Amino acid sequence: MTGRHSRTRRISSPAGIAATAALGVALAVGGAVGAVHLTSGTDARPVAIELTPSALPTSAAPSSPAASPSPSSTPSATASPTSTRTQAASRGKARTAAPKPTVKKTTPAPSVVQSGSCGASFYSDGQLTANGENFNPDALTAAHKTLAFGTKVRVTNPENGKSVVVRINDRGPFVDGRCLDLSRAAFADIASLDVGAMTVRYEVLG
Repeated sequence: MTGRHSRTRRISSPAGIAATAALGVALAVGGAVGAVHLTSGTDARPVAIELTPSALPTSAAPSSPAASPSPSSTPSATASPTSTRTQAASRGKARTAAPKPTVKKTTPAPSVVQSGSCGASFYSDGQLTANGENFNPDALTAAHKTLAFGTKVRVTNPENGKSVVVRINDRGPFVDGRCLDLSRAAFADIASLDVGAMTVRYEVLG
């Protein structure tokens, strides 16, 4: 509720005028507004000061409540550490070339162009063969009367089933009933050297 009061004071002395001014300042600081009218002149009439208090100060607006603390931000999810594979360092190890796959070459079995049975013997004297080679009793060779030099012949002992392949590089034997004269090593592969001579089965390989 506001009220308006008008009061008129007359101050005739300078000290009173100063006190009145100080009072007006104090009222202005306290929140009241006063209208001060000072009347002066050359004459010695007293100065009239009218104080009109303004509306009573209203109650201060309630201060706004302190800002509520902002909710703490949701902690960001930290990414799970990625799993790492540990690998043994290979810098210090000697690098070896990958082994190349071995390819086995299969040779077709030689065909038999001629076969039969005859007597066979062996010889071991050192001499030149008919094709000009030095005779080697430890090589798998044989002598035949007509087969071409270099022909391969498989000779089998029918009594034990053992066989050996010989290369024709000489001529002979010059004994009736015999068609092959084997080297000592070839004869030993299929029979005992003590036998000396025996009947064999032969196959001329093409």
